[in-house]
Amino acid sequence: MKRIVISLGLLLILVLSVKAQEANSIRLSFVVEPQLSWLKPDIDGVESRGNAGGYNFGVVLDRFFADNYAFSTGLTINTTGGKLTYTDEIEVGEGEVLPDDVVVGDRDYKLRYIEIPVGLKLRSNDFRRSNIYGRFGLTPQINIEARDGNDNTISDQVRLFDLGYHLGAGLEYSIGGTNALMFGVVYHNGFTDITDEPYFDDKTTLNRLVFEIGFIF
Repeated sequence: MKRIVISLGLLLILVLSVKAQEANSIRLSFVVEPQLSWLKPDIDGVESRGNAGGYNFGVVLDRFFADNYAFSTGLTINTTGGKLTYTDEIEVGEGEVLPDDVVVGDRDYKLRYIEIPVGLKLRSNDFRRSNIYGRFGLTPQINIEARDGNDNTISDQVRLFDLGYHLGAGLEYSIGGTNALMFGVVYHNGFTDITDEPYFDDKTTLNRLVFEIGFIF
């Protein structure tokens, strides 16, 4: 956690120094994002077992290269996860059997990532102190914690790196000067396998529905 706080602090200092030099083209937002997440397996014998609640928080930087178009990135801490059911009907390789030490049943994945989104933000012209925006891009993230339903560490069962895409839209409402409130919904869909299971060839992706709430400086 100490490293996380230091990373966020360094990013904030960097952004504020750049913003001081290019006040008209850089915007910094602090975001708090409640979310629903779920895991999606791709083999028989492994099933998704519902949604898990979570949250995401941190800073987002929009670098405008035209009036209504910006390159968007940031640094956030993503607390997410999901639930899977493993059965004894899991697909294994031809001629192979499921080892006895593979525990079947329900598994909870409580995950935490450092997320560094990279994408584009498109914004409408202002009307009645508001504007509509859309965003899309990639969502790379690095796992920093993985635990099961009993709060045991399962880092050896979760891959370090995850990559997906995001697509969303929302509303910005000006509250005076350069400050504004931001409300939106963003869908994240995973590309890569987040689990590290040595006994069978599966791919389990992480998907999220994020409710974006932010304050723009």
